[in-house]
Amino acid sequence: MGDSITEGTIVDMPVAPGDYVDVDDVVVVLETDKVSVDVRAPESGQVTEILGEIDDVVEVGSGLFRIDTDAVGESSSGKEESPAAETEAEATPPLPEPSAPSTPTPVEVSPPTPPPKAPAPPPPAPPTTSFSNARAERRAKMSRMRQRVAVRLKSAQNTAAMLTTFQEVDMGNYMQMRNKFKDEFQVKHAVKLGFMSPFVKAATAALQEIPAVNAFIDDETQEIVYREYCDISVAVASPNGLVVPVLRNTEGMSFADVEKTIGMYGQKAKEGSLSLDEMAGGTFTISNGGVFGSLMGTPIINPPQSAILGMHATKMRAVVNEKGEVVARPMMYLALTYDHRLIDGREGVTFLKSIKEKIEDPGRMLLEL
Repeated sequence: MGDSITEGTIVDMPVAPGDYVDVDDVVVVLETDKVSVDVRAPESGQVTEILGEIDDVVEVGSGLFRIDTDAVGESSSGKEESPAAETEAEATPPLPEPSAPSTPTPVEVSPPTPPPKAPAPPPPAPPTTSFSNARAERRAKMSRMRQRVAVRLKSAQNTAAMLTTFQEVDMGNYMQMRNKFKDEFQVKHAVKLGFMSPFVKAATAALQEIPAVNAFIDDETQEIVYREYCDISVAVASPNGLVVPVLRNTEGMSFADVEKTIGMYGQKAKEGSLSLDEMAGGTFTISNGGVFGSLMGTPIINPPQSAILGMHATKMRAVVNEKGEVVARPMMYLALTYDHRLIDGREGVTFLKSIKEKIEDPGRMLLEL
């Protein structure tokens, strides 16, 4: 579960005692501070006991359920179930494989057909509110993930000296390039050319130019740690809230690599199958509020990182070009929030301006300018 995870909360039990399960069927769903974890059956058999209830908090390593692995091969004469055949699944995936039962099964007896399992319940729909004159109120328990997000964001505000600077970027040249090559790009790489890959590559190049933005303060030793690699966290919406998987070593990734990895993470986020390793670490974060229509905002640093880039919606606006003419151009506001304890204003503004220049002239990224 990772060193930072010591416990989880039982949020779902798709099966009940007496149900038959196959290998890898989900028996218990745990919610931790970061992800939901499906605890699966290590072997086929009959669930004899679930060691907990919904909303129970369980520690890593504790037993969650027991399975009688002899039940599926049980003869129709109804022999006694052997306690030695019961295996206990632990809360730490991957689950250990229990030893095979020692009781032999008569060859001449055919195992009965297990009864069909009831389908797993669908994920709960978001609560709806009907406003009326009754002045009613409704309470909903905060998930562990939401509690963790609240603690981390407030901790960032209490610790970092956060400052936000803004730029506007003309998306016209990149959109023109994208429209020209998107079909060929998709045929060659089997993935669509989107808007995140140029910002990931532009941010990666800017992080290499301004190392302080890629660094962090070690408060215990009072040292600045400069990282010579770029691991960019990308905020992705999931049914349980915002999650931030990490693109590793983006300095060595192509546009296609970025798009494929983001697509994979997006699908995993929808399925709730992101692992802790996929969200651990990160040296810099990019959050795209523009997909929800945000025009401008000030993102909050994801500690221990020292900066975060906020992308916003692209809107046609009247701007003055180099000839002094008022023209309509697709413009986007960018926001960079950074820790002023480590990053000076000159470095923060230079970093954001570098991203702007690379997006407005995509050829600069190919020439590494």
